[in-house]
Amino acid sequence: MPKRIRLRALTTEEQAEIKRLAASRKEPVRLVQRAKIIAAMVEDPELSATEAGCKAGYKSSAIGVMWLKRFNEEGLAGLEDRPRPGREPVHSQAVRSALVSFALQKPRSLGYPFELWTLERLQTAFEERQGVHLSDSTIWTWMVEEGFEWKRQQSWFQGAEKHDPEFVEKRGP
Repeated sequence: MPKRIRLRALTTEEQAEIKRLAASRKEPVRLVQRAKIIAAMVEDPELSATEAGCKAGYKSSAIGVMWLKRFNEEGLAGLEDRPRPGREPVHSQAVRSALVSFALQKPRSLGYPFELWTLERLQTAFEERQGVHLSDSTIWTWMVEEGFEWKRQQSWFQGAEKHDPEFVEKRGP
């Protein structure tokens, strides 16, 4: 029979944080689920890690054991996601912040002869000022993530004849 893994003694701060995480509705689901494993074992010390994992919603029996081991070794930080492999970001957060603050400024205040930013204008102006070329898809993604909305420019003269039958007379010579 395999050796049963026990939950180590928790500090009062750890207990309070585990309880908060397990009941949270705003933290990431994976973190809440992992905290529920530990919380279940705090409530019932006779509960095995496998049973606590099942109680938290995991289907695999080894998951509860894995998260208990990581928690015992690393504490609350062990419940967080570890970095995953993949491509490193091409541009730093500083470049992103610079772009956002640049986009928040009115083009006229920066000496440009237009009132609104378009994607192309923003890309060109940012490259001129900062010396960093950003692809249009990167700018688009960052702006949407920051809550910006791109507006379509409308021409009041496009199709004016069909909206106002007297447009030509009103327009004058």
